[in-house]
Amino acid sequence: MDWQDFLSVLPFIIVAGWATLLLLIDLWIPSDRKGITAGLAALGLVAAIAAVISRFGIEREAFDGMIIVDGFSSFLQLIFLGVGLIAISQAYDYLRRRDIELGEYYILLLYSLSGMLLMASAGDLIVVFLAVELLSIPLYVLAAFAIPQTESEESALKYFLLGAFASGFLVYGIALVYGSTGTTALSGMVAAIAGAETTPILLLVGSGMILVGLGFKVAAVPFHMWTPDVYQGAPTSVTSFMAVGAKAGGFAALLRIFISALPGVAVMWMPLTMWIAALTMAWGNIAAISQTNIKRMLAYSSIAHAGYIFMALPAAATPEVAPEAVRAALFYLLTYAITNLGAWGVVLAMEKAEGSGLAIEDYSGLGKKRPALALAMALFMLSLTGLPPTVGFIGKFYLFRAVIDANLIWLALVGVVTSLISAYYYMRVIVVMYMRDGEPEVRSEALLNSTIILTAVGTFFFGIWPGLLLKMINQVSLLDLFR
Repeated sequence: MDWQDFLSVLPFIIVAGWATLLLLIDLWIPSDRKGITAGLAALGLVAAIAAVISRFGIEREAFDGMIIVDGFSSFLQLIFLGVGLIAISQAYDYLRRRDIELGEYYILLLYSLSGMLLMASAGDLIVVFLAVELLSIPLYVLAAFAIPQTESEESALKYFLLGAFASGFLVYGIALVYGSTGTTALSGMVAAIAGAETTPILLLVGSGMILVGLGFKVAAVPFHMWTPDVYQGAPTSVTSFMAVGAKAGGFAALLRIFISALPGVAVMWMPLTMWIAALTMAWGNIAAISQTNIKRMLAYSSIAHAGYIFMALPAAATPEVAPEAVRAALFYLLTYAITNLGAWGVVLAMEKAEGSGLAIEDYSGLGKKRPALALAMALFMLSLTGLPPTVGFIGKFYLFRAVIDANLIWLALVGVVTSLISAYYYMRVIVVMYMRDGEPEVRSEALLNSTIILTAVGTFFFGIWPGLLLKMINQVSLLDLFR
């Protein structure tokens, strides 16, 4: 090991180390001034962002290949850290309102973020497993943060039990892949497969079990059962962070493992990932139609969007299309993060102190009482549907083009049809806001409003002028991903 190794994981060291230091600092902060802890947590994330930007464009391996630094990891780390800053801003006033403001909230959030940062750079299956656990365990606690509220306790218990079950699949799959290839290093797996030095049946079952474990993290069908109940029961600020951060972390691992380490056996996993993508898009959108609770509706929406991103996996099995498919997935993750964080911000503004105000009917009259907030929510709904002039339209266009270039026409058609189905329940929110009378109670909190404004401007601006984002995505180096 040398200093270059430690510099390669500097963002992770900053976030995890700062979280550990905050555990001590928070002991000296009065219980009525936990906003100081929030500010310090945000300061740590800003330092980590500076560390990622300072090394952007650098490509290297660290710790004997267990950590990979490249454009793929750096881009995802910027997404994670940006999501973390917005999550802290959204939680600041919400925790006070719910009377659950504790410094540990922000510390747990930092630890979960450190797992996401590690996931993006993982070059070894052991590191992937450690990152998954570091990402997940703080989220189990955060889901129960509204204790003794029954729904929050139920949410955390379901998430923990099913998460532990999925982790068992993941670690067993890693063991089988090791038994087949003789290594857990992604580069070593590529060499073993290329040299036909594997046990095919072990590799097939092992990669399938890894797909199950990570499929749970991204809420792909049929590993999605936990999502609606957990999203509904957890504190809304936690749900907002979980819906974006945990999903992006799971896809970071999926893309890295299956496209970087297992392209030589794509014939085995490509058909399965195609059907998972199709079923996830279909079930997520169809099940969302009947929901009357906005959190459950957005939970099923999150499942559906996991299906859209999942399309990049089978598309990337075609070598000529693989770079385009990965960049499309990264772009979609970014657009999904911007839009989804904004939508959850509006939900936070509408939620009452006692946890009510979450029915879609509670949005009646919002267009008259708070036209700016209603306009922002309308933009987010249009973007999630994939309609212009929003960034969601650009994301879906870019992704569908990659799928079509891979000659997966039927999968692209499933994506288009399910997008049309999604228009029903997304447009229903707009109809309720503008065409039904009501007196909605709306929170006006400075930090929360700033996140809504920021994401709404991003949703519209990058939908009209997507060139800046597309240029940034096209410059992301994927050399280490396609060794």
